[in-house]
Amino acid sequence: MNGLTGVAALRGILLSASFLAFAAQAPLLAQTLPSPFVQTIAVEASEDDAVAAFYLENGYSTLWTGAAEVDVQRRSALFAALSRAADHGLPVARYNVTRLAAMLSGAQTEGDRARAEVALTRAYLAYARDLSSGATEPKTVDPGIVREITRPDPARLLSQIQTRNPAEVLQGLVPASPHYAQLMRTKLGLEAGLAQGGWGPVVTATSLAPGDAGDSVVALRDRLIAMGYLTRSATSRYDAAIKAAVQRFQLDHGLTADGKSDAATLAALNIAPQERLKSVIVAMERLRWMHDTPLGDRHIWVNLPEFTSKIIDQGRVTFETRAVVGKNVPAQRTPEFSDMMAHMVINPSWGVPRSIIVSEYLPLLQRNPNAVSHMQVIDNRGRVVPRGAVNFAGYSARSFPFGMRQPPSDSNALGLVKFMFPNKHNIYLHDTPAKNLFSHEVRAYSHGCIRLADPFDFAYALLSLQSDDPQGDFERHLKTRNETTVKLEQKVPVHLVYFTAWPGAKGQMTYRDDIYDRDAKLFQALEAAGVALPVVQG
Repeated sequence: MNGLTGVAALRGILLSASFLAFAAQAPLLAQTLPSPFVQTIAVEASEDDAVAAFYLENGYSTLWTGAAEVDVQRRSALFAALSRAADHGLPVARYNVTRLAAMLSGAQTEGDRARAEVALTRAYLAYARDLSSGATEPKTVDPGIVREITRPDPARLLSQIQTRNPAEVLQGLVPASPHYAQLMRTKLGLEAGLAQGGWGPVVTATSLAPGDAGDSVVALRDRLIAMGYLTRSATSRYDAAIKAAVQRFQLDHGLTADGKSDAATLAALNIAPQERLKSVIVAMERLRWMHDTPLGDRHIWVNLPEFTSKIIDQGRVTFETRAVVGKNVPAQRTPEFSDMMAHMVINPSWGVPRSIIVSEYLPLLQRNPNAVSHMQVIDNRGRVVPRGAVNFAGYSARSFPFGMRQPPSDSNALGLVKFMFPNKHNIYLHDTPAKNLFSHEVRAYSHGCIRLADPFDFAYALLSLQSDDPQGDFERHLKTRNETTVKLEQKVPVHLVYFTAWPGAKGQMTYRDDIYDRDAKLFQALEAAGVALPVVQG
């Protein structure tokens, strides 16, 4: 009989209607049956296979409720960790420390103690799971969050807390990323500020500029001071110090750093600290999702709300370029996931996605067979089909049997190079002829793939690990004007992420807009799980 089968059998005996009567009629047999503590643990733990197996395999010895010093250490460490769960933006109600303490202090019988024992084990497993890998399920939050997460093994968690220093085990659950620690410090700082009343009144002006004076400038000054961008000042004039503070604020919020408080800058300044706190809390949750995702000593980091693509080596940004990401419409938002970049294609052709063919190009071709003349019509073997041989009006979006391809050229939609990390979402990074889009602050225009402002320099940086002359090698392929695949000798992890709050290079917190409303959905999911914001005082 295996462990789980034995637990089920024991539970059946303990719950049978005739058990107590039988035991009373057979006192000698009753002496050989499990103690009330073991009976209760078997029943309470039976709903969770991992918990049931652990107690059975360990002879129903205690983890938390025994009198031994090791049990005292475990429960002390657990209560200390659970009391700080809110610091991590976790749903504290899920662990119910007050109830656990009441169960322990009010235990009168062995059955009471057993129920407390199992409740503590469940609270530990829930806390360990939430802290190390997230309190929510990404795919249930938004269909564009396709990140795969790995949950910790409950058996391993129970073994660790049983055999190792409990305080070290619980501390080891915290994501090791230094960014997580910075986010947590910011969270605690925002909460302390909220306890003191927040950032004060909003700035009601429509715009302000250097040289202005009056009450609106005072409101701007005071808000910058409260947010940490300006030292204390009594000025009522928009002076050089205020301009410099506004510029720092603009840099941290992805705005043009001209020092003028235009409508966009004032809108960002007037965002309530509670909203910034939400951004930080969901950023911590996103990092918890990535606990088991190796970043890589060298990796590519594309933060969608920031509209940037970076190459990071040993934790340091060694290359950065502006990016265009997917439009904010359901079928075109860029998803979030991680994968491995394997190669680049120089002078690429563009195989038009089916969705674009039938929704955008087929209607044009039905009106004019010579429309989009820069595109080739191809059959299912990739052979070019003459336009005159196709009756476009005779097909619907469902029945259209052809594909479309744009040959390599300077005007190709993919530009002159694309960077491939093969994935089921058909997402990649690429060049684009539409260079004007990179001058915009908000750059959500693509069908889902990521366009790069400096794709050649990006290619040189990637090739630098395998070539003494990366630029020369790249340009030799480019000049052939032939489609050429160049493999990366070392595949590079690519992380498409979505952080509206992220620590800057100098440790300050930077913020971006929630372009796809994913953060709003994620915070709603955290609220539903039990996460709550502090109430503003005063």
